[in-house]
Amino acid sequence: MVRQEVYALLCVYQAIRHLIATAAENARIDPDRISFTRAVQAVRRHVSDEAALSPLRAV
Repeated sequence: MVRQEVYALLCVYQAIRHLIATAAENARIDPDRISFTRAVQAVRRHVSDEAALSPLRAV
């Protein structure tokens, strides 16, 4: 179980780093200038916002 959790954390870390690299490339800046902590906060806001929405029911 611990192994799966560590693997999941590493996957999330890599996904956030990929987002940072993509954002930096689009903005034409060095990826090291983008804060990892701020990126994590942005991801958390986005994920929690999406989870708060309930799916539409088919009528």
